[in-house]
Amino acid sequence: MTVQVQRTWLVPVLAGLVLGASLVAAAAAQSPSPADRTMKERSPLPGPLGYVSDHAHVLDREWKERIRSVCQDLERKTGVEMVAVTVPTLKPYGSAQEYAMRLYEQWKIGSTQQEHGVMVLVAVEERQAAIVLGRRMTPIITPEVRHEVGSRYLFPAIEHGDIGGGLYQAVVALASPAQQVRVGDLPQTHMKGLGFWLTVLLTIIAVLTFWGISRPDLRHPYRRLQKGEYWGTGQGGFGGNWGGFGGGTSGEGWR
Repeated sequence: MTVQVQRTWLVPVLAGLVLGASLVAAAAAQSPSPADRTMKERSPLPGPLGYVSDHAHVLDREWKERIRSVCQDLERKTGVEMVAVTVPTLKPYGSAQEYAMRLYEQWKIGSTQQEHGVMVLVAVEERQAAIVLGRRMTPIITPEVRHEVGSRYLFPAIEHGDIGGGLYQAVVALASPAQQVRVGDLPQTHMKGLGFWLTVLLTIIAVLTFWGISRPDLRHPYRRLQKGEYWGTGQGGFGGNWGGFGGGTSGEGWR
């Protein structure tokens, strides 16, 4: 009887040890090994080439120009920095999202725009795509928008080999909700423009004022009298001058 009780007590203990060992093994399998982390840290990432970084060499000139135009226009109007990237492979990274996030951080996309950045990445060999956003862009470009862009434009384009067309449609779709953003630096730019025109206006006023001071004859309301043209002509001439002025006023419609 004693032996049976001891065996009954050992069963749940052994089961708990087996379950714990299984969980530890699963966690170790999911977490990257030190060797993997070292390889990723030492693996060189490509550098930025502007709004369009075609490191996989899959975009023709026309698509590059169209994508660049959308990204450039978005940043000019809103201050949001958006870039499109193609890479030949993700190795040694396991997913396009992980690769894109690392690239986004290294390139410092949107850092000068107060975290208003967008990156669209396509990996050719793995046939994967990812969208990375700056912290302040996540309420604007919602998960629903990102899902629609991926399922409607990016992944079908990758399947059909039309990466240029897919990237172009993706940046257009992402730029649409981003149009409502106004990065804080933009109002300062407008104030600088206002200050410039105010300076021009004040300069013109100063020049006209100086010109008027240097010509006292132009300030006198009766310049011809000042020159002595009517001295000795009598009241008739003076009255005739005013009559002509009155006629001119009537001609302008002052009645």
